[in-house]
Amino acid sequence: MSHSPLWSLVLAVHLIGMAAWVGGMMYAVFVLRPSLSLLDPTQRASVHLQTLNRFFRIVWHSMPMVLVTGWLMIFHEGGFATVGWQINLMQLLGLVMALVFARIYFGPYQKARRALRPQPSIFDSIRAQILVNIGLGVVTIVAASLAHPF
Repeated sequence: MSHSPLWSLVLAVHLIGMAAWVGGMMYAVFVLRPSLSLLDPTQRASVHLQTLNRFFRIVWHSMPMVLVTGWLMIFHEGGFATVGWQINLMQLLGLVMALVFARIYFGPYQKARRALRPQPSIFDSIRAQILVNIGLGVVTIVAASLAHPF
């Protein structure tokens, strides 16, 4: 990729979006979730829902930015046929991550939002799917690293 300020900015937006998305998921699962056990069940569900609501708003903005900036950089380099397999893998994994997010958002998260008293099993389902997305995110980052020429 040419080193113009515009393409550096596009890459920065891409990286910031991925950091927010993957980092936010890691925080939610490995920091927030265990800390919620200190609260009584009603408070726990309320804090969990409020936190997920805020985080999912971030993802609804960062996910399209990550996908669009990725596509812009791919097209800048000549298209999908001209980039390495690592970039195509990154693209595929990003799309799968977006689908997993949509499944979480429109499935168990909406069920939890509508429930008078969301059951812990709903949050366990959300957590399990977020763990899948964390794994996909880590593999995506590794694929990006493999594509970097040294």
